Amino acid sequence: MQKKKIMSLVDKLNWRYATKKFDSTKKIAADKLQNILDAVQLAPSSLGLQHYRILVIEDAAIRAQLREVAYGQPQITDASQLIVFAAETNINEDFGKKFIANVAATRNVPREALAGYESMVLGAINARTPEQLLVWAQKQAYIGLGVLVTAAAEQDVDICPMEGFDPAGFDKILGLTEKGLTATVIATIGYRAEDDATSRAAKVRRPASELFIHA
Repeated sequence: MQKKKIMSLVDKLNWRYATKKFDSTKKIAADKLQNILDAVQLAPSSLGLQHYRILVIEDAAIRAQLREVAYGQPQITDASQLIVFAAETNINEDFGKKFIANVAATRNVPREALAGYESMVLGAINARTPEQLLVWAQKQAYIGLGVLVTAAAEQDVDICPMEGFDPAGFDKILGLTEKGLTATVIATIGYRAEDDATSRAAKVRRPASELFIHA
């Protein structure tokens, strides 16, 4: 019996591509989806604040509405799930203090023992304008997206990261504004259709000699 080759992470990242056509009949198994989401929950973020929320959208009617404000791209409705990274728009002292309270509870340490850390967190928040806070949050969401892409590939799940959508339209349909959120970047996950021609195209990347600078 021939042993099945175990793919490395690099192999799987070579295998993945921005899937343009999904098989709408194939759904991600619940345990596999949970593994992917668990990985995204562990994504790093500045000061550990996790400046965004993640929406996992399966409802067909909602996705049909979202497709209309995403230039009609079929991935929105045909993939197994639509993932929306929505940046927090109300990052303030209360947000920072809630984070510190969670640190204290999770690590079972007195709140006062975290005074220095709390001062650093609140200082980082107060030093930024509302506009800078939003940009900060949106940058962290992209880190989460990177982990999602990698985790999906590790689970042999196809993914298409997407910026081609109207954030204001998504905010309205999903009621994000009243939740203190704004859609930042999205991704569709599922399984490629057999006739997706893009899957057979060679992966194009800058040569390592041009990409990496060793100093």
